[in-house]
Amino acid sequence: MQAGRTLQPRFLLHLAITSKTTKNPFPVSGPLKNRFAKTGKEGILFKTIYLKDMRMNERQRLKELLLKKSYREGTFTLTSGKTSDFYVDGKQTTLDAEGGYLCGRLLFELIRQHSEPIVGVGGMTLGADPLVTAVSLVSYLEKFPIPAFIVRKEAKGHGTGNFIEGKSNLKPGGLVALVEDVVTTGGTLLKVIERVENEGFKVGLVATIVDRQEGGAEILAAKGYPLKAVFTREQLIGEARQT
Repeated sequence: MQAGRTLQPRFLLHLAITSKTTKNPFPVSGPLKNRFAKTGKEGILFKTIYLKDMRMNERQRLKELLLKKSYREGTFTLTSGKTSDFYVDGKQTTLDAEGGYLCGRLLFELIRQHSEPIVGVGGMTLGADPLVTAVSLVSYLEKFPIPAFIVRKEAKGHGTGNFIEGKSNLKPGGLVALVEDVVTTGGTLLKVIERVENEGFKVGLVATIVDRQEGGAEILAAKGYPLKAVFTREQLIGEARQT
């Protein structure tokens, strides 16, 4: 290892988990020193607090990007037909290199925590396209590969005529997760749920980057699909709208 080289948190995590020695595989000093502990023959135990810190840092950084790139104030007409004095243009963040990665990582964590194995992650084109790709890529890097699929707004007019792209990569009848960048009334997700279930799949998880808290979560829950969100409106812009 080169002297003076700065180790990234994920590399530190890899070394800490895979080490099988009772001695530190690399020198740890400064703020990181107290984040490691020796555990006899099992080697170095990476403290839970460091993992939590990493996730909190990623979440905080995504919040900063969303507020900078996606959040706007003014008068807007939403997909639902409602008017609003603010707008979250999710694609400005999900199509950003860093933003897309963070969205993929945080959504993947929600999927990995699900009580049953998820065999695919999908959503309605166009908003979900970068999200499902990001989640699938992150899952591969984490050695927990989950294939992505995209649900068309209209059936393909040629070739297979499918509503779902990537269907052949999915286990028939398997449990899938559906994602969206922003949820208002939940209408888009309900359409996706219907089309996915009509193809024989089961929807085990529904997640979004931002829940605008305008009835979508309640409507989805009433249908038996509780919504998980990386951020609610209050968590994301409550502070911003006071300034």
